[in-house]
Amino acid sequence: MFNKPKQVSYDATAEQIVSIIGTGAVIDGPLTTKDSTRIDGTVNGNVTISGSLIIGQDGKINGTVSALNIFNAGEINGNASAVGGKVEISDTGKIIGDITAKSLVIDENAVFQGSCTMTGEKSSAETAKERAVSEKTNN
Repeated sequence: MFNKPKQVSYDATAEQIVSIIGTGAVIDGPLTTKDSTRIDGTVNGNVTISGSLIIGQDGKINGTVSALNIFNAGEINGNASAVGGKVEISDTGKIIGDITAKSLVIDENAVFQGSCTMTGEKSSAETAKERAVSEKTNN
């Protein structure tokens, strides 16, 4: 009952990890992949991933990050963007930079220094307000 493993909020089996940057590996320059990627090493450059990006506890990125979803247990020194998806910072994760995402999850003890811009659809209240203003100006 008390020995349950910690639940991870993303489903690792839902997306196949195609590219892995292992612990101790260092990439100097930009990294671009079209599939989901896991980084446990260091990338000194911008990272652009068409799928999801998982940054392990030993992973570190010094540059701008863009991916469908970003799950960070390591460190990002730069802006992070998941415009149509989710950015999640685990309890060991750190982001020093601005975040743009549809959804944001920050665990207790995580570090986030920057600003956040939420994207996505307008709420029904915002839509109703715009309609009321539009109807008022048309009458």
